[in-house]
Amino acid sequence: MKRAFVIVIDSMGCGALSDAKEFGDTMECNTLGNVARFNHGLNIPNLQKLGLGNIIDVMGAPSVQNPTASYGIMKETSKGKCTTTGHWEMMGLVLDKPFQTFPNGFPKDIIEEFIEKTNCGGILANYPASGTKVIEDLHSEHEKTKFPIIYTSADSVFQIAVDIDIIPVETLYEWCRIARKILDEKTNVSRVIARPYRMIDGKPTRIGGLRRDYSVVPFKDTTCDKVLKNNGIVVGIGKIEDIFVKKGISHAIHTGSNKEGLELTLKAFNKTLNLDEIKVAPFSENYDREFIFTNLVDTDMLYGHRNDAKGYGKAIEEIDTYLPKFMENMTDDDLMIITADHGCDPTVAGTDHTREQVPVLVYSPSMKPQKLPEINCFDFVGKQVEKWLGC
Repeated sequence: MKRAFVIVIDSMGCGALSDAKEFGDTMECNTLGNVARFNHGLNIPNLQKLGLGNIIDVMGAPSVQNPTASYGIMKETSKGKCTTTGHWEMMGLVLDKPFQTFPNGFPKDIIEEFIEKTNCGGILANYPASGTKVIEDLHSEHEKTKFPIIYTSADSVFQIAVDIDIIPVETLYEWCRIARKILDEKTNVSRVIARPYRMIDGKPTRIGGLRRDYSVVPFKDTTCDKVLKNNGIVVGIGKIEDIFVKKGISHAIHTGSNKEGLELTLKAFNKTLNLDEIKVAPFSENYDREFIFTNLVDTDMLYGHRNDAKGYGKAIEEIDTYLPKFMENMTDDDLMIITADHGCDPTVAGTDHTREQVPVLVYSPSMKPQKLPEINCFDFVGKQVEKWLGC
């Protein structure tokens, strides 16, 4: 059985795109390179062997003479720097115009309709903010009023944060579904994000495993749909299910950490993942090809947005330790692609995503490694998957 694995190290960009300034970013942004320098080198021998240091200068992982994977740089065609834009383009959906952003907060009519339809009584914030800081600043008022904290960023996101010991998490999810419907009718917003938190050791702490993303529905079929329609299954690990609103996904499981995502991906590699427990849509019981699509979000959510370059480096090093376990379970019929969806450089000013090119590594025991030519669209990933799986 042919299998394809795509592993997205969320936000691990590798250098500013030529139009980065148009997105408010410095030309010095380089998430991977800057994180490596900040940490005086990364201990990533397995990514190094695959050829990561042959793509750009990565302190601690210099280029090797005979990398085991094909390697190169991908540049984004779509005008954006968010999770949805990056993942959609990988799967063949190129956006002609960017999702709408709200640097001054959401318009009054949207907020008023949200309050009316959710019956939440009112809202707090409604401005661009760091998620960790906004809940620290407004928790006391949230506790007193029970109003949800609504905020955005430089990305196209409508984020709703609540203390789930005050507002039940299912209520939060329902509020997000209501917001999604309002925004679909009024504007072009990429994602509504549920940001549940609770007080832990006296500090408001986000609960990553309960986060949910309510994305706009993909406007046409993707690589995922093509695999499903060609007698295959598509397994989404992490927030993949949310990014594609289950479209083209037959099996899905959310994760609370990179560790959990890596362990589940390892189970997929060694064929011990319990598919019966995670099926979310109809599929052929006699399927003859598999696409496993993993997003590892900690690099972005926990470290990029929080300007934690040390934590970011440790996260990359943790991912590196799993690669030999993945590869020892691969046969000549398996393909693995490792890449990223955008940047989020924790060493530059600001806490938002950065408009960057991304590294790409393509490995199979049956494939001869090569330096890849310039890749000007992320859809390279989906095309490789379709070709490999015969879709």
